[in-house]
Amino acid sequence: MRINPVLANMRPYPFLALDEARKRALAKGVNLIDFSVGDPHEATDESIRRTLVESVEERLHYPKAEGLPELREAIAAWCARRYGVALDPQQEVMPTLGSKEAVYSFPFVAMDPRSRKNIVVVCDPGYPIPERGAMMAGGRVVRLPLRESNGFLPDWDEVDPASWDEVAIVWVNYPNNPTAAMAPLAFYEDLAARAARHDFVVASDEAYSEIYFGEPPVSAMQVGDRSHVAVFNTQSKRSSMTGYRSGFVVAPPGIVAGLKLYRPLAGVAIPEFIQWATITALAGEEHVQRMRTVYAAKRDLFLEFFSSRQIRVAGSQATFYLWCQVPDGETSEAFAARLLESGVVVAPGSFFGEAGEGYFRVALVPTLAECRQAVEVLESVL
Repeated sequence: MRINPVLANMRPYPFLALDEARKRALAKGVNLIDFSVGDPHEATDESIRRTLVESVEERLHYPKAEGLPELREAIAAWCARRYGVALDPQQEVMPTLGSKEAVYSFPFVAMDPRSRKNIVVVCDPGYPIPERGAMMAGGRVVRLPLRESNGFLPDWDEVDPASWDEVAIVWVNYPNNPTAAMAPLAFYEDLAARAARHDFVVASDEAYSEIYFGEPPVSAMQVGDRSHVAVFNTQSKRSSMTGYRSGFVVAPPGIVAGLKLYRPLAGVAIPEFIQWATITALAGEEHVQRMRTVYAAKRDLFLEFFSSRQIRVAGSQATFYLWCQVPDGETSEAFAARLLESGVVVAPGSFFGEAGEGYFRVALVPTLAECRQAVEVLESVL
């Protein structure tokens, strides 16, 4: 029996290999502290959990794919407070089942694979889902390296000038996973102007917008001309709600109209009790500030330790990631395997693309006590 050849020929999701390595280590009795996957261990705020429980009614009907009007209004209100942007909740906002499904499915809405305008530009290293979604939707993928010498920003001159009119979507992600870099507003303004000239969509994944340690990151939705800009965000990182699967897209009315056509087909509506919990999460900032304080403490702990061991941290501006240079003479996978044997799990940079080789990523998601324990373990390894 045949399956889709694009899926059959796709390289296995790299973190599956890490899952297998973890299982082997656990079978040997190794006690693991896992810094490989960005799944926060911090508790979801009690008010959010209380709203969730109180919203589970005796009988729950099918939720609508476009979400509750109250949630769309809460998203628009949060964007106004956070970024000073006025949005139409009905025409420019779409709640999503987390951001991963929305990122994956976006090319099915914003790209015509039968036309020549089917190029999707992605960044390397990066989150693999934009590339894989584009491939499954029949797009042609162009990868742009994120080099440390350029502040981990893409160089648009590396795209063939003749190809710009064939581009349907350009994916960017700042604050960046895995490099922890940030982008200035001028970066988005330049890209939005290019998108207007060549008629493509800027798809900006901003899942880590609320985890920062200095000035707050800007958003692509703050550009002067938003006509070609779609912004993706999620409660997963902001409010430690990964298991809730609650995100949103802010986009021009034409794109939101397309999402309203597509999403009922895909069965990705958010259960209403999660939507009500999300409304509570968006209304408050206190729990977010507390979370940033905890991440800052973890970050300071590792920055001090890595400095003492001459491990160079190449990126730590924002997100809960540290993007670090692998010691000389080791590949990123070999280095990660060595640490795993001691009980500390990190992600090899090569898992995020060819340009990630030479680095490793530390996700500061274990508790502060677990982070201190990991540093004690690493003191005898590094």
